[in-house]
Amino acid sequence: MSLSVNEPVTKIDEHWKGLLECAAVEVFSMMAGLELETFAEPPTDVRGDQTAMVGLAGALCGMITVRCSSKVATKLAAALVGGDASANPSMMSDAMGELANMVAGNFKSKVTNLADRCMLSVPTVISGEDYTLQMMPPTEGFNMVLSLGGEAVWFSLVIHGA
Repeated sequence: MSLSVNEPVTKIDEHWKGLLECAAVEVFSMMAGLELETFAEPPTDVRGDQTAMVGLAGALCGMITVRCSSKVATKLAAALVGGDASANPSMMSDAMGELANMVAGNFKSKVTNLADRCMLSVPTVISGEDYTLQMMPPTEGFNMVLSLGGEAVWFSLVIHGA
């Protein structure tokens, strides 16, 4: 794949939230055998001490993140790679990064004309809750939360505007 430096930037679309939700549900179900559901009354504060980020470059520049508690991340790791993830913290980070990468890839494949015009970075995983993500303006995006057995899993898309 070859991207031009002058590649036009894709603007965020109101339907992308539904596409990201669909991508997350599909990936968690197919790859980890876990079902994500909507909350009847979703929490409003984005919280969780495990965050995986995947950068987007090309026609869409920005980042997709997946954030949850260590308890949920351990459950995800056990479902994805098997074994006792609590005994090996690197399993949790690897699983979080891989799930974020698969969600980002699935999302970009759902956006018309984006799959071949957008590259993904290697995932980055942050452990800890007290941090601030700052991106150069202008940016736009959204957060959404899904339930994994009653526990919150946050997904976000932040993009740089044109």
